Amino acid sequence: MKYRVRFGLRILILSSLLMFVAFASVPQAPKPDEDILIAGDAAGRRGGRLLASLRSDPKSLNPVTAVDVPSKQIIGLLFADLIHINPYTQHTEPALAKSWTMSSEGKHYTLELRRGIHFSDGHPFDADDVVFSFNVYQDEKVHSPQRDLLEVGGKSIQVRKSGPYQVDFDLPQPYAAAERLFDSVRILPRHLLERAYEERKISQVWGTSTAASEIAGLGPFRLKQYVPGQQIVLERNPYYWKADPSGTRLPYLDEIAFLIVPTEDAEVIRFQAGEIDVLSRIGADNYATLERYQRARDYQLYDSGPGLEYNFLFFNLNDLSSRQLPAVSRKQEWFRRVEFRQAVSAAIDRESIVRLVYQGRATPLWDQVTPGNKLWINASIAQPARSLAKASAVLRSAGFTRRADGVLVDAHGQVVEFSILTNPSNAQRTKIATIIQDDLTQLGMQVHVVPLEFHAVMGRIFDTYDYEAAVLGLESGDADPNPEINVWTSGGATHVWALSETHPSTEWQAEIDHLMQAQTAILDYRKRKQAYDRVQELIAQFDPVICLVSPHVLVGGKNTIGGLKPAVMGDYVLWNADQLFWSRNVAGKR
Repeated sequence: MKYRVRFGLRILILSSLLMFVAFASVPQAPKPDEDILIAGDAAGRRGGRLLASLRSDPKSLNPVTAVDVPSKQIIGLLFADLIHINPYTQHTEPALAKSWTMSSEGKHYTLELRRGIHFSDGHPFDADDVVFSFNVYQDEKVHSPQRDLLEVGGKSIQVRKSGPYQVDFDLPQPYAAAERLFDSVRILPRHLLERAYEERKISQVWGTSTAASEIAGLGPFRLKQYVPGQQIVLERNPYYWKADPSGTRLPYLDEIAFLIVPTEDAEVIRFQAGEIDVLSRIGADNYATLERYQRARDYQLYDSGPGLEYNFLFFNLNDLSSRQLPAVSRKQEWFRRVEFRQAVSAAIDRESIVRLVYQGRATPLWDQVTPGNKLWINASIAQPARSLAKASAVLRSAGFTRRADGVLVDAHGQVVEFSILTNPSNAQRTKIATIIQDDLTQLGMQVHVVPLEFHAVMGRIFDTYDYEAAVLGLESGDADPNPEINVWTSGGATHVWALSETHPSTEWQAEIDHLMQAQTAILDYRKRKQAYDRVQELIAQFDPVICLVSPHVLVGGKNTIGGLKPAVMGDYVLWNADQLFWSRNVAGKR
């Protein structure tokens, strides 16, 4: 007997390689009992798919444990927070909490939650979800990276439900940035995760092989499909709690698809070919290449100016008494002299770094707060031009001289020679180190650039202390000073120039320690800024790190994307993904 089988439709089952949600994502019309947030300035067009990219696959879709950038980028679109830091304005604004009050002493907060809203699976949201979420994040057995952020004065925040849609928070002491703490907690669905938490398995849930139907959040999108190594597709959350001024429930887009594109160069090629609609961040070289074709190919590039990243040079000031590093210890006699560091700073040609490394798309710096930080920059910090004459004079005042052959020596006749660590995988920082090498050679210093693999560089700086100088960069996730307390205070985990310094070794370091701790409890913004302004003055004066440049945030997008407003913090182009739309009818092409 023969059987003839006809396939009008072929169905390919990819098991763990493919996750798909069959239920529709048709937006639900806002109901009278929903506390909908009206967002945006104008009404957009509904429909279509936006194509973005990730450099690597997300490692997890679990907000409790995720630490890698791709995971956090996807999670930011699937989940929501109580009070949100707007990446564009850098101010806090209502989110799942529609309003909040603070006690006069700044230790008690009461948050009023939105009523009548739902998770992306249709389950109601209330105060129980908030209390559950904070219990999970603060549980020391869970080991969530958010736990440290939710400690004030070394103690946890106390959370309790005071009504179906009201939650009280008690802080151990006043905390100036308390509102911004709520931005770091993605609210979890208790109805889906309570059992896993009780069984101590909360850290194991929502891996990348989890079925999409098992994940629910309060963000603008929900998971639809994930093919590892290829793409991850998000679809509109039909229950999302925001609407535009006309009352249309957001988001406008039907889907956002993230293609896995491992390199920036490959992203640029695919963007030029029309296979990607937005570029989140690119280097100056690729920006220049794309700029030549933006009119012809119907896309626009944006130079948003300096972000929150800053690159800097620093010297090894660790206590090496217990280490067998005599050569480094001897050179620390130079590095510890503030005059030596000031001379190095004066000799570095920051404008050349901007021009040669970033093709003009960076901003020179003399302290750690960039012009992109609208709330905390100290505009009075001096910005002296490069001066070899000044640098030489400062060195002479500190006992350094130049021999007849031009080589710089210290008061003991020792040649001033040291190396700068850098990692060749970061081409910009390697170029910066080379420019510094050339600049300091003009002072008679013998400087060597030592390229090492990134993990080797980190090992020398944070573990063995076997280095002399290094070029690194830092970027804070928030404009507020508090995330950088560990950088500037003694004993901080990222106090890179002196990680072994458990107590301040200088008067200026003691003053920084005092100011950074004091500003955390100053509730008046103007008084708090005065304290942090002084910290910036001390960094610029004593150069524990020599701040160099802040690269500009360079992004791009199709001209047909409406609502695109690149920011300099957070997800630069998709921070307002719920308000992006296709301004022309291109939905059929997606």
